[in-house]
Amino acid sequence: MVNSPYQIYKQSSVQTANGGKLIIMLYEGAVRFTRLGIDAVHKRNYEAANTNFLKAQAVINELAASLNFDYAISNDLVRIYDYMLHCLIQANMKKDATIAEEVVTHLLEMLESWKQISNGATGNQHIAVDSI
Repeated sequence: MVNSPYQIYKQSSVQTANGGKLIIMLYEGAVRFTRLGIDAVHKRNYEAANTNFLKAQAVINELAASLNFDYAISNDLVRIYDYMLHCLIQANMKKDATIAEEVVTHLLEMLESWKQISNGATGNQHIAVDSI
């Protein structure tokens, strides 16, 4: 149940975002949860690390599920997502922040790319971004 004005705003922004903006929001969420997991590992709060790494995995799974395989790049992206999922599982099992930090690096690079595509795309590119 949505109670606070912030929760209402957040839900509304997700429901009204276009495909490119939603992908950016997913990347931002994956980065946030992975960083929270890393921080929890450093603090030896393994329950919080597990929770946040699982949330990051769920977001990356959502990114993978949103791929449109009519575009060749989707085959490459799904392999990258699979690799990041593997790394997060290893980081969670071993409680190794270094492995998760690699995932953050990849996510930030991909986030920046999506921001550039979303901000500078022409009409035809918007179609591709919204379809991937």
